[in-house]
Amino acid sequence: MSSANILVVDDEPQIRRVMRTTLSSQGYTIMEARSGEEALELFGSERPDLVLLDVNMPGMGGLAACREIRERSDVPIIILTVRNTEKDKVQALDAGADDYVVKPFGIQELLARIRAALRRTSVAEPLAPVDSPELHIDFESRKVLVQGQPVRLTPKEFGLLQQLAANSGKPISHRTLLQAVWGPDYGEETEYLRVFINQLRKKIEPDPRHPRYICTEPWVGYRFELPRPSSAKTRR
Repeated sequence: MSSANILVVDDEPQIRRVMRTTLSSQGYTIMEARSGEEALELFGSERPDLVLLDVNMPGMGGLAACREIRERSDVPIIILTVRNTEKDKVQALDAGADDYVVKPFGIQELLARIRAALRRTSVAEPLAPVDSPELHIDFESRKVLVQGQPVRLTPKEFGLLQQLAANSGKPISHRTLLQAVWGPDYGEETEYLRVFINQLRKKIEPDPRHPRYICTEPWVGYRFELPRPSSAKTRR
């Protein structure tokens, strides 16, 4: 059982009713909103632990509300929608969503996605900080500095960076990364990684188009390379 607070945003009363009944039976505390505008107002006053957000709503749509929430907070956001193309998924993830569930969905699938979204990624051993003039990462305090300036990462972005750094210099497969960061029920959602890796590169790379730290391993996955001191000279 969980005591997390979940904000359910959907303009259909029957959907909200089913979600309230089902999620409450699992120990979650439920708040409801009927529109993106109402969700933002409620989010500001209640600060939920997770947001379930429908895409198609009158007024402010789900993607716009997702962007607004992400600007304010790193709270987990799960998009609920009938749209199932890769383009739609990428748009939702680009808007700041952590996950994407297609309607109609099984309640056990949704509960698994909620548990995965609420789970904070951790690694078995504490990681040594990454420290260079350009990039500093303190994994214990979850702080990231780029050129001395703090950078905010969402929990999923930080979890992904942590898993990559824990295996520095080694290629990690798409499936391994997905299961480590999102949970054991994942493995085929490569579009998730593509979006989140792009987001990470934009935040920490000097030139995201030519990444120095987060490298692509074609047909395999990704590899993290520790920063090299720019002033280092070759010894003779």
